[in-house]
Amino acid sequence: MAAALTRPTARQAFVHSAVRECARLRADPWDLALATWIPLLALALFAWMFAAGVPRDLPVALVDHDNSATSRELARMLDAAPGLRVAARPLGLPQAWSGVRAGDTFAVVYVPAGAEREILRGGSAVVFAHYNASHQTAGQAAAREIGDVVQAAGERIARGNVARTRGPDAVRPPPLRVQATVLANAARSYEHFLLGLLFPALLHLAACLTMVSALGRELPARRAGEWLRRCGDRLLPAVAGKLAPYLLLFTAYGAGSLVWLAAIRGGGVAGSATLLLAAQAAMYLAYAGIALLLVGATRNLGTALSATGLYAGTSLAFSGATFPTQGAPLFAQAWSQLLPFTAYLRLQAQQLDLGAAWTVSLPLLGVLLLFVLVAGGAGLLLYGRGARDPAAWGQR
Repeated sequence: MAAALTRPTARQAFVHSAVRECARLRADPWDLALATWIPLLALALFAWMFAAGVPRDLPVALVDHDNSATSRELARMLDAAPGLRVAARPLGLPQAWSGVRAGDTFAVVYVPAGAEREILRGGSAVVFAHYNASHQTAGQAAAREIGDVVQAAGERIARGNVARTRGPDAVRPPPLRVQATVLANAARSYEHFLLGLLFPALLHLAACLTMVSALGRELPARRAGEWLRRCGDRLLPAVAGKLAPYLLLFTAYGAGSLVWLAAIRGGGVAGSATLLLAAQAAMYLAYAGIALLLVGATRNLGTALSATGLYAGTSLAFSGATFPTQGAPLFAQAWSQLLPFTAYLRLQAQQLDLGAAWTVSLPLLGVLLLFVLVAGGAGLLLYGRGARDPAAWGQR
């Protein structure tokens, strides 16, 4: 009867477990580092690396076999483009390929002989652009910039020729043209695109690792029984209290990364900032459930950490944000749907960039909460069995 009267309430068990975990973190500098300054340092490093926003002065080679006023004007326009720098003028294509292979240039612009003569005859000339797709971001950026410059030069030449031969009144816009409008990330900023992926990818992996470590260390250290007894054998409040410091820390880091991305370096949040912050918290809750499931299923800290690296470490590749999963093998599509990160990134794109209605993103928030319920519920059951089983203590 006395034991029953002194049994801590669920709130007391939660607070005791949270205070105990904070004290243990203060006593272990490496675990404290993994939960504090290491992810913050990585975030700062990423922010510094991509601070330029868009690629500038990408080196390209120009092979000019025409040697005409038109080709020289094109060369000046290429060098004046903010994203390009004519770094080499090789005499021929073989020399240009050598520069690409050496990594000195990302693209080659080739103006064939007779280009201006063909234009003066009333025909059209072709300027060839070859870009290095093994450096896809830089190569495609250079190719896009080259295309814009050549198109602008072509329109200028066409207007000049028509005005010269038929008079200024004959200059007309082309009968058919494309007007492309960027719907999100209008500046085409690689900083916004890449940091929007890298910040949550880094944080969810670090969060999952720290939570797996926090849960898993109780078994090999033989502290699981004592920890649960002090919490009145209230498993859910004990586990929630243990994970609460990490959930609060990483949710704060995630909110800070969104402030940097949207308010400091970007143009704000196009949709609901509240829903975006709720999705951040729900994602870390989902990975808390995953951490609980991995530790409970393996009862082995080393195995659980390895599984975390395999599961959370592949999130970015299979999320569909870098490469679309449509048309991918069935395994890739299924694996993508089994990652909370996939649902979060879709919601982030909807609310941060596209300004979607909150009703559109609610199902994705529900997917994240479903991970919490399913993975967390199964994990709690399995972890509870391990924590109460002395045969599992001492396993690494």
